[in-house]
Amino acid sequence: MASKLKEFFQLGEVGEYFIRVFKKPDPNKKTNFNLRMMHGINKISILVFLAALVYWIIKRLA
Repeated sequence: MASKLKEFFQLGEVGEYFIRVFKKPDPNKKTNFNLRMMHGINKISILVFLAALVYWIIKRLA
Protein backbone atom coordinates (compact mmCIF):
# COMPACT_ATOMS: atom_id res chain seq x y z
CA MET A 1 0.00 0.00 0.00
CA ALA A 2 2.77 2.44 0.93
CA SER A 3 4.70 1.78 -2.27
CA LYS A 4 1.61 2.46 -4.42
CA LEU A 5 1.06 5.74 -2.58
CA LYS A 6 4.71 6.63 -3.06
CA GLU A 7 4.45 5.86 -6.79
CA PHE A 8 1.33 8.03 -7.06
CA PHE A 9 3.11 11.09 -5.68
CA GLN A 10 6.30 10.71 -7.75
CA LEU A 11 6.95 13.73 -9.92
CA GLY A 12 7.84 11.96 -13.11
CA GLU A 13 9.22 13.71 -16.17
CA VAL A 14 6.70 16.58 -16.15
CA GLY A 15 7.25 17.39 -12.49
CA GLU A 16 11.00 17.26 -12.89
CA TYR A 17 10.72 19.68 -15.82
CA PHE A 18 8.81 22.18 -13.62
CA ILE A 19 11.54 22.00 -11.01
CA ARG A 20 14.27 22.31 -13.66
CA VAL A 21 12.63 25.34 -15.32
CA PHE A 22 12.35 27.32 -12.09
CA LYS A 23 15.84 26.44 -10.86
CA LYS A 24 18.67 28.94 -11.27
CA PRO A 25 20.91 28.02 -14.19
CA ASP A 26 24.38 26.68 -13.53
CA PRO A 27 26.87 29.54 -14.16
CA ASN A 28 29.57 27.06 -15.27
CA LYS A 29 27.37 25.53 -17.95
CA LYS A 30 27.19 27.24 -21.34
CA THR A 31 23.60 28.03 -22.34
CA ASN A 32 21.99 28.69 -25.66
CA PHE A 33 20.02 31.94 -26.07
CA ASN A 34 17.11 30.14 -27.73
CA LEU A 35 16.92 27.60 -24.93
CA ARG A 36 16.90 30.37 -22.29
CA MET A 37 14.08 32.16 -24.13
CA MET A 38 12.09 28.93 -24.43
CA HIS A 39 12.38 28.30 -20.68
CA GLY A 40 11.46 31.93 -19.97
CA ILE A 41 8.30 31.66 -22.06
CA ASN A 42 7.48 28.34 -20.38
CA LYS A 43 7.82 29.98 -16.95
CA ILE A 44 5.37 32.69 -17.97
CA SER A 45 2.95 30.10 -19.39
CA ILE A 46 3.06 28.02 -16.21
CA LEU A 47 2.43 31.05 -14.00
CA VAL A 48 -0.47 32.28 -16.15
CA PHE A 49 -2.00 28.79 -16.12
CA LEU A 50 -1.72 28.55 -12.33
CA ALA A 51 -3.22 32.03 -11.91
CA ALA A 52 -6.13 31.08 -14.19
CA LEU A 53 -6.62 27.84 -12.26
CA VAL A 54 -6.74 29.69 -8.93
CA TYR A 55 -9.16 32.26 -10.42
CA TRP A 56 -11.39 29.47 -11.78
CA ILE A 57 -11.45 27.65 -8.43
CA ILE A 58 -12.28 30.84 -6.51
CA LYS A 59 -15.01 31.70 -9.00
CA ARG A 60 -16.53 28.19 -8.71
CA LEU A 61 -16.52 28.30 -4.89
CA ALA A 62 -18.04 31.77 -4.64
